[in-house]
Amino acid sequence: MTNTKKFPKWLGITIAVILCVSLIVGWKVYQVFLGASVTETQKYLYIHTNDTYENVLRRIRTENIVKDADEFDYVAKAMSYPSAVKAGKYRLQKGMSNRRLVGDLRGGYQEPVSLRFSNIRLKENFAGFLGRNFEQDSLQFISLLNNEAEAEKYGFTKDNFYTMFIPNTYQIYWNTSADKVIERFHEEYKKFWTAERLEKAKAQNFTPVDASILASIVRGEALHNDEMPMIAGLYLNRLKKGMLLQADPTVIFANNDFTIRRVLNKHLTIDNPYNTYKFKGLPPGPINMPPIVAIDAVLNPSAHKYIYMCAKEDFSGYHAFAETVSEHLVNARKFQKALDERNIKK
Repeated sequence: MTNTKKFPKWLGITIAVILCVSLIVGWKVYQVFLGASVTETQKYLYIHTNDTYENVLRRIRTENIVKDADEFDYVAKAMSYPSAVKAGKYRLQKGMSNRRLVGDLRGGYQEPVSLRFSNIRLKENFAGFLGRNFEQDSLQFISLLNNEAEAEKYGFTKDNFYTMFIPNTYQIYWNTSADKVIERFHEEYKKFWTAERLEKAKAQNFTPVDASILASIVRGEALHNDEMPMIAGLYLNRLKKGMLLQADPTVIFANNDFTIRRVLNKHLTIDNPYNTYKFKGLPPGPINMPPIVAIDAVLNPSAHKYIYMCAKEDFSGYHAFAETVSEHLVNARKFQKALDERNIKK
């Protein structure tokens, strides 16, 4: 007769309890590491240069970036993140796991800033724009834009440095230092000024800076891109004849009053190198940041004999062009009458 021992009931219960606990712990660990954690309260997590792990964890708590900050903390420490904090702008997606979020942060896998700009009038406006898009503030950017040594480093003067910034779309990391952001713009500037563009500028006896300065005036005059080559051709005609440019946008810039809608004689008396009613040739710098279409209009101007223009009286934004003073005076009287009828005095 075979003697078999009966399996102890207590042992079976113990094994069952251990299995249940293991499953519960395993499920909990899975949820902590791989379960949905990131909320939709924030689109990005910004980690500043010199931030410590404590700074990051505090931000995650206060901005409710994850469902449970203590669980994030546990995963972060398990993955050795506290000693590997990297600054940057990190995109957050609802439902991301703690493991993925920590992996992105630890690896420095930030999303670059997609920077697109155009029609920014002044350096101060541009500095403000950059300050809103990067870790460095606007004061750091304007100090560089107004720095003679910084301008000379790239072959410009403080007055014409603004011509180096070509409106386009740029991919730059949020925590890039201000000087490196400027350097990135210079790289784009060099790519923009191709051999073909340089040759066209040379044909006008222009440097790239000259072309950009005139383009800023064309941009100031034109409300419609399709008219830019005509306006560029007119100003080139004036330059070739040795005439004053007499560009109203430069007078407005010289007076530093961009509310002026009607340039009057009192505005023309200002003793400022940007007043092209008093000073021959191009002003020392641009009066705005000219778009690519305006620069290309200067490089590819319309061929004509016009040397005068006046805004059309229909306020369409287009101009009436003339070759002679008498023709121009007829156009000017029409526009002045239209201004008077609308009671536009300044």
